[in-house]
Amino acid sequence: MAALKDSASMIPKNSLSRIRSRMAELETRLSECQDTTELIELSREYSGLKPVVGKIDEYFNLVSEFEQLEELQEDTEFKELASEELKELKPKLEEALQEVRIALLPVDADDDRAAILEVRAGTGGDEAALFASDLVRMYERFAQTAGWKFEIIASSAASLGGYREVTAEVKGSGAYAKLKFESGVHRVQRVPVTEASGRIHTSAATVAVLPEAEEVDVDIPPSDLRIDTMRASGAGGQHVNKTDSAVRITHIPTGISVTSSEKSQHFNRSLAMKVIRTRLFEEKRRKVDAERAADRKSQVGSGDRSERVRTYNFPQGRITDHRINLTVYKLEQVLAGDLDQLVAALVANDRARRLAEIEI
Repeated sequence: MAALKDSASMIPKNSLSRIRSRMAELETRLSECQDTTELIELSREYSGLKPVVGKIDEYFNLVSEFEQLEELQEDTEFKELASEELKELKPKLEEALQEVRIALLPVDADDDRAAILEVRAGTGGDEAALFASDLVRMYERFAQTAGWKFEIIASSAASLGGYREVTAEVKGSGAYAKLKFESGVHRVQRVPVTEASGRIHTSAATVAVLPEAEEVDVDIPPSDLRIDTMRASGAGGQHVNKTDSAVRITHIPTGISVTSSEKSQHFNRSLAMKVIRTRLFEEKRRKVDAERAADRKSQVGSGDRSERVRTYNFPQGRITDHRINLTVYKLEQVLAGDLDQLVAALVANDRARRLAEIEI
């Protein structure tokens, strides 16, 4: 077994065997269970364990094959053949081991949720507002490519046609899982349309991506809300001759306020409440995360909104993600919605970081 231990950073067999035993226990209990509530809980645990056990079984099969080949090496007649097969099997064993580790990583329970995307112009005045508009367009096109639904809930326009602030809903499988690493300060370096001398300016916009909350996630007593209606206004007279349709909802205990003027009054109320719930849900998540992080020595890649995450350099046609030191020279394509390379790299980096933090 020495060669096997040297070939991979072994996971204790007894740890994996306990998982397999738990799977067998669940199968037995599911076949006997009569209580509906318990049945739902057992089924959920079983569904979560099934793919993990599948990876463990594949790994154990390779370990068994490896051990048999090691024994054959002791036989003079089969030593050379066994050695060759061991060389071919080692990388497969390493890969299977890594897949088990990944399967055992805790899953973010919010990954399957829709996302609430908030983009705000930062430093840079009108140029920052134009850049915020570029980012909104980039995410909308990325969502379309992914087959997600992208809908603006609320927006505040700037004088040159950009956005001071935009809140949008992104609905679709894996929306939050793929967008959550976009949170942070996005910086742009280019010559503003208002710059006559051709000097390059640096402006910024902030992006926040939150998992959308459902009504069951946050209990909000009606007495905690103040709801105001007002006449909506928009460019080009889109709300001319319409009744008071804009809705502003304020959560009194926290002061969180959301205004929606995109649709009818009833629809605006629904959209505003969705954002209120999501922001309160995010506060709950943040407190839990802070408690978990209290014992950590570092907060590498925390995704904090104040963290500068990416620079878009127009003169050089490049985008640099500072969290993973990745630079790509495809600025136009990325702004047109081709975010796959950046997203994949961020997801892989997060997985590697989490694997390094735990002992399996």
